[in-house]
Amino acid sequence: MVTVMALTAALFYGVGDFFGGAASRRATALSVLTVSIPLGLAVMAVAALFGGIAPDAAGVGWGLASGLASGVGFLALYRALAIGPMSVVAPVSALAGAVVPVVAGLLAGERFGGTVLFGVVLCVAAIGLVSMEPGREGPSPWGWGGGLSLALVAGTGFGIFFVLLSYAGEGGGLWPLVLSRAGVLTVVLGVVAFLACSPSRPSVTRLRGRTTWALAVGAGVLDVVANVAYFKAVNAGMLSVVGVLTSLYPAVTVLLAWLVHKERLQVAQRIGLLVALTGVALVTSG
Repeated sequence: MVTVMALTAALFYGVGDFFGGAASRRATALSVLTVSIPLGLAVMAVAALFGGIAPDAAGVGWGLASGLASGVGFLALYRALAIGPMSVVAPVSALAGAVVPVVAGLLAGERFGGTVLFGVVLCVAAIGLVSMEPGREGPSPWGWGGGLSLALVAGTGFGIFFVLLSYAGEGGGLWPLVLSRAGVLTVVLGVVAFLACSPSRPSVTRLRGRTTWALAVGAGVLDVVANVAYFKAVNAGMLSVVGVLTSLYPAVTVLLAWLVHKERLQVAQRIGLLVALTGVALVTSG
């Protein structure tokens, strides 16, 4: 049951990231989040109310903290997806996010054999491989100062989100997830306010067109489903295992990018993806 729920989370995270990235290419990451996050918060709040369980203090605190970390991850991820290929952004962010729950689990007392450690090493090596784009001339935004660094920031933010949300427990029903979405919204609105007060006052682009709106709404709803699946899985299994299984979501994003955007992978990137899958498999099997 734990494996099924974790893989379900991976599926919906993957599709949701594809939708969010596609919408960000039509508008901006911030404008997409100002639609998808409030919608997700509303849907989650309704679900929590129908659950009939009152929130508890611990769940509220951990949920809000996880949302703040997730908010930073969302902003970095959607920006990275807007300027870099999805087939690279998704694996890099996911692998960075997978390492955080593994480390947290080990520090919390979860113990594994050498297989898991070797898998983590492979995941780190895969980050370097999948970020390679040979054949470009001149400076590229897809480098340590641009898309790659943003993908790593996104992955770290999501990894911290996975860890903090695991501490919330199910005593307060789905309310930790409600507060988590509220935390994400706080970060997004904070950025909007900062931009509004900046000297240049850059505007937040409005979403235009039914397709862009549909993608943004879809991203919000799918993220809610993925969060619920992860929350159920991590409360029934080990953080490190669930975190790594959930981090398989790039496979879905990459597949959709290949089918829809016809993105091609370089040889080094293909090897990197294979190394990544091997590393994740080793971590999971351990």
